[in-house]
Order: sequence, then C-alpha cells, then structure tokens
Amino acid sequence: MHSEVIPCTQARHAVAILDIFNDAILTSTALYDYQPRTLASMDDWFANKLKGNFPILGLENAAGQLIAFGSYGKFRAFPAYKYTVEHSVYVHRDHRKQGLGLQIMQALIEAAQQNDLHAMIGAIDASNDVSRALHQRLGFQHVGTLPQVGFKFGRWLDLAFYQLLLSGPQKPVDG
Repeated sequence: MHSEVIPCTQARHAVAILDIFNDAILTSTALYDYQPRTLASMDDWFANKLKGNFPILGLENAAGQLIAFGSYGKFRAFPAYKYTVEHSVYVHRDHRKQGLGLQIMQALIEAAQQNDLHAMIGAIDASNDVSRALHQRLGFQHVGTLPQVGFKFGRWLDLAFYQLLLSGPQKPVDG
C-alpha cells in the first residue's frame, strides 16, 4: 500500500484531478464524456462536493503528486435517494495495478458508513473488467446492466451497476 489516504483540496489537487479526469475522457470509457474538462469546471465540481458534504479522497506519491482519487455524490436528485450515493475512483495511468483503487474504495466505504449512508452505487462500463472485479472483491453486488446506453469510440457501451448496502442509518426518516 502507498501512503495514507488524504482529503483533496481544490487549491492543492484541482489540476491533478483535472489531468486524471481528462486522460480518462480521452483514452477510456471510464467517463462517458467526449470533451476534456476545463480548469474552470473544477470550481463547480469542488463546490458541489463541499455543498453536499461529499468527500474527495486521494493518494499522493512520495513527491507529493496526486496519483489516485475518489469521491461520491448524489445518486439521483430526488430527496428519497438521500441515503444513496454514486461513487467514482480514478487512478493515474502511470500508477494502475498497484492497489490504489482498492485503497481509495475502502476509504470511501468507510466515509459513507461514517456519514450514515445506506447504499453505494458504482456505475461501471461493462467492459471494465478490472473495476468490476474490484467492486466484487469489496462485496458489491451486480444489480443490473443497461445495454447500449452510451456511445463512445464508435461503439455502443453497456453500463453495469454495482451496489453495496451499508448498515446505516439506524433511524432513517422521510423528508
């Protein structure tokens, strides 16, 4: 394992997160996005995470460079989903297959439990065998696949949903 998981800040990590996002957009189906994001877009991204009290957790290498990060946010905008979050984890292309995704995922699960959430959802491109295996290793269950809901790199993409049920909250409430 690498260093301790740390909270990411906009001032320290926005550029590195943007670089990792944009690499995923341009080279993979991890993000169903076509155009690289701008540095200005990170203002809203960080503001939405802060407003929702959603963690942004990262790992830095010995030189202090961000090499992996993850976060979660609202699953859907309706209030009855308040105990459910959708998470995402990204590892810098030069640091994959080192257990960093596992380390970030474990920290996100712990944060979700501490925040009294009930369900975590991972929406994963169905061809991403590494991410699917990671989720299964952590106890996530495959709960469905939406065939051909995305189109990128000249082909239709299937979206697989993985869910982990947590023990919280002890006393859920409506409203």
